[in-house]
Amino acid sequence: LESEQVLSVCSQQFDNADNMTDELAAFNAIINSSFAAEKERVIADFYQRWQHEALVVNQWFTAQATCSVPATLELVKKLMLHPAFDIKNPNKVRALIGAFAGQNLINFHQADGAGYEFLADQIIYLNKVNPQIASRLLGPLSKWKSYKDDAANKMRLALQRIMAEPDLSKDVFEVVSKSLQD
Repeated sequence: LESEQVLSVCSQQFDNADNMTDELAAFNAIINSSFAAEKERVIADFYQRWQHEALVVNQWFTAQATCSVPATLELVKKLMLHPAFDIKNPNKVRALIGAFAGQNLINFHQADGAGYEFLADQIIYLNKVNPQIASRLLGPLSKWKSYKDDAANKMRLALQRIMAEPDLSKDVFEVVSKSLQD
């Protein structure tokens, strides 16, 4: 989606869609483009239109969290401050944090390891407020042995940092300890 003509078609589909499939397809295409002004418009319009539908707002979070453009991690952090996001709501956590870590391979596995650090921070926090969702979020980090050298080391270090936390819940402890076993 890098031509004005394709953008025009997607924008028309977004504006005129009479079903969620068409609207979300156009929304995803536009937010994964380099057209910043149109991206901002559809993000605001989609939220304005669907803000009273929690499940659709979750799709809005997920679409942005799985966006393949650079700086998506910063966007996810910003979205965590959005009034519709509640870190104590498991569906919101899965829609934003879980989608970023589990479905956005490009940005979660960025070379500097910031995606791993971010996920570890969220798991450490959630361990205190909702250990079940915290343990479920460990999935992407628990696959560290499948990755090569630097990425694997950074993922393992994130797991070790979680493991070093005092008062780990039984759920989180079990997943982390099994993941770190050789």
